[in-house]
Amino acid sequence: MGKRARPWIGLALAAVTTAAWLPQAVGAAPAPAPAPADTGPPLSEPAADLAASLVCPHPIDHVGRDVVLLVPGTTVHPRTNFGMSWIKAFEALGYPYCYVVTPHAGMDDIQVSSEHTVHAIREVHRRSGRKVDVIGHSQGGTNPRWALRWWPDTRAMVDDYIGIAPSAHGGKAVNNMCAGPDGCAPALWQQTYLSNFVRAMNSGGETFPGIDYTVVWTGYDEFLTPPESTTIAGATNIKLQDICPGDTSEHVAIGTHDPVTFAVAMDALNHDGPADPARIDRAVCQQAFAPYVDPATFPADYAKAWAEIMTQITTYPHVRSEPPLKPYAR
Repeated sequence: MGKRARPWIGLALAAVTTAAWLPQAVGAAPAPAPAPADTGPPLSEPAADLAASLVCPHPIDHVGRDVVLLVPGTTVHPRTNFGMSWIKAFEALGYPYCYVVTPHAGMDDIQVSSEHTVHAIREVHRRSGRKVDVIGHSQGGTNPRWALRWWPDTRAMVDDYIGIAPSAHGGKAVNNMCAGPDGCAPALWQQTYLSNFVRAMNSGGETFPGIDYTVVWTGYDEFLTPPESTTIAGATNIKLQDICPGDTSEHVAIGTHDPVTFAVAMDALNHDGPADPARIDRAVCQQAFAPYVDPATFPADYAKAWAEIMTQITTYPHVRSEPPLKPYAR
């Protein structure tokens, strides 16, 4: 310390000494420690599995903006879901991002799969020292909402929630997929229309204060029907066709390569608050693909995505009823 700083030492010591005896002298109680955040139920998944499911291709320590966390839909790997456009865009733009590799391709109990999203939110927040911007497609929009509902400490860690056709209330078309004598995969049961899982997720309100919620949905959704079932009460819900009436993107297209969806999500990421449809340049309606989609490889890439989807739906072990709710969610 320089000489000019030394006179403050005596003042500091005097202040510390006074503080040490004054509360006892006047009978004042010490200030209570802040209440710890409610961390919700213990995670049941092994720590090694949780750690392995979070992939951050680049270091996220000391980054200059919030980290995007990509959560994929049922049946697909995140690189299948987001690799045609989103990941390429974030690489080109220098946006920090990570993604969650949902165990069993998201086909098993979502209550367990969501624990990986809980871990991812906490870990990305811890490592980056910043809030997290969540982008999820289909079940990828539901896992984070289950996390936010039952693990309250995660709510202060999330800035933007961007749901792309999320299974917010399930879909009646999924009911038909589960109607056969063998039923369907556990995660599909949970995404049937107004399932027990859906009701538990939406209990206590569908949004939480402090988080900016944007939902992008399409009138051509063939899985989550009626399409309005993908909207979330309290969110800014943006229908593709309200921006571009000629956009016919269905459930898979909206999350993989639709240009309007990409524009809305980027608007939410780059502004305070949720996305605003008025800020979207209508020139996007003339684009066939989101940025960085390769038209030459797109047919094969999209066919591969659909092959993954159908293979999982038809071959993953079926159960005859919805998994029971965990005790914490009853």
